[in-house]
Amino acid sequence: MAGIERTREIPRSEWREYFDRISKSLEGKLAEVEVAALTLGDQVEAEWVPIHGIVYDHKDDIFEVALEGLDHLIAKPVRVWVEEGPEGLVAIEIEDVEGETQIIRLREPLALPSPEKA
Repeated sequence: MAGIERTREIPRSEWREYFDRISKSLEGKLAEVEVAALTLGDQVEAEWVPIHGIVYDHKDDIFEVALEGLDHLIAKPVRVWVEEGPEGLVAIEIEDVEGETQIIRLREPLALPSPEKA
């Protein structure tokens, strides 16, 4: 029986720490990147390719999604949501200032590493 998935927003103050924490675990997982925008409709930019990681650069206010053969950049993000199920992270949604939503789906859920104690 499949478990219940939940979506939660990650506060801006936690973006860098959250993605630094999960990025190493993402290495080699298969991911799909979809861009959803009113002007473009929904378009798949990458379909089930190995992901190397996701980082947030707060100085330049940009997310970098590093995939095999593609560096997907998301400038001026305003909101980040993660979709989690009982087995871990399933998808990440990042909305930019233009209202476009970038959806990064994982083929297999990623077991989330524990937050490190400060």
